[in-house]
Amino acid sequence: MTGSRPDGPAAVPGGPHGLAAAGGADTVGGAGGPGGAGGADGGGPTLAVVGATGVVGGVLLEILSRRADVWGEIRLVDTPQAARAARSAGRKPSVRGVETEVFALDEDAFAGVDVAVFTGPDEISARWAPVAVAKGAIVIDGSGAFRMDPEVPLVVPEVNAHAARIRPRGIVASPSALALSLSVVTGALHAEFGLSELVVSSYQAVSGAGRPGIDALRAQLASVVVGTELGTRPGDVRRAVGEGTGPFPAPVALNVVPWTGAGPDADGWSSEELGLRDETRKILGLPGLRIGATCVCVPVITGHSMSVHACFENEVSVGRAHEILANAPGIVVCDSPERGEFPTPADVVGTDPAWVGRVRRSPDDPKALALFLCADNLREGAALNLAQIAELVAAEPTAP
Repeated sequence: MTGSRPDGPAAVPGGPHGLAAAGGADTVGGAGGPGGAGGADGGGPTLAVVGATGVVGGVLLEILSRRADVWGEIRLVDTPQAARAARSAGRKPSVRGVETEVFALDEDAFAGVDVAVFTGPDEISARWAPVAVAKGAIVIDGSGAFRMDPEVPLVVPEVNAHAARIRPRGIVASPSALALSLSVVTGALHAEFGLSELVVSSYQAVSGAGRPGIDALRAQLASVVVGTELGTRPGDVRRAVGEGTGPFPAPVALNVVPWTGAGPDADGWSSEELGLRDETRKILGLPGLRIGATCVCVPVITGHSMSVHACFENEVSVGRAHEILANAPGIVVCDSPERGEFPTPADVVGTDPAWVGRVRRSPDDPKALALFLCADNLREGAALNLAQIAELVAAEPTAP
């Protein structure tokens, strides 16, 4: 075992391995990087956080407040409705220990901005990311709007940091939480063994659906807790929950729902399952990689998990897999099932790495591994990756 059961954020001081500066002057998209362009206080480049009042936006502000401070001004931006709601409620999000006003999203919000991080839904990014680029910013986008655009790199710094430098549209995309964690873990193993196929089952937290998902599960739990016999007869949970399924097609409380995303397509795949396939291929640079996924929503607030069956070109061993994973950036191995030590969402929530356990070689195929991985989908799966990419871009030298 390399690592033990996490006990919250303090279990992993500083989170994953630090970033290296992305040197070189061959950046495409914009006139080099922001590289020290002064913010409002002259202390560094100006960063805009779009969607600052949302679930991922709030986590990003907390992460920015505890990481090395490379930014000058950090400007908080959200939709006019969200900005008004924050003002009317007297709420000012805190960033770097200072309560900060939220500005309404419009063209003026990007004036003087060097890097703009988008944390909201696809439609906001699709409409406003090109506006931010036109105003001179480099965009780091956390939505699905640009992930599969061939002119937009899809970046996980632990795997393909170099890709962030080639951005013809001035946009760098961050993958879904599932593809991000899966790529970090399987990418490390691919470098040694040669990845050939993945079969994945996900166990996804409701926060993947944003605040409506969290609110729906909490409301459902309140509905079912009064009936101590619920879950013992056909349809009793569904009747107790009634119409309060929120963004899910069935109750999540006392249940699992084998569907996330939109669709299905003609063959029955959801958009989440196909997206996991397409994004993982793009991140790893393996366009022909065989991937089959079944995505399931479970009654967990935060923390996505995956059961992974990975096939390789070369023979594998558990010992070597442990060694590779333990030395890879952004991964912690927690794998002593005889002592009850393996990752669970309840243990890894609030931490930065991807946690890996239950690593086994297939009894039927010496070239296949089974493993279980778990990560905080709001931190490691979203906000942290956005912060890391933004720091990579900020570290680029200015064009001469």
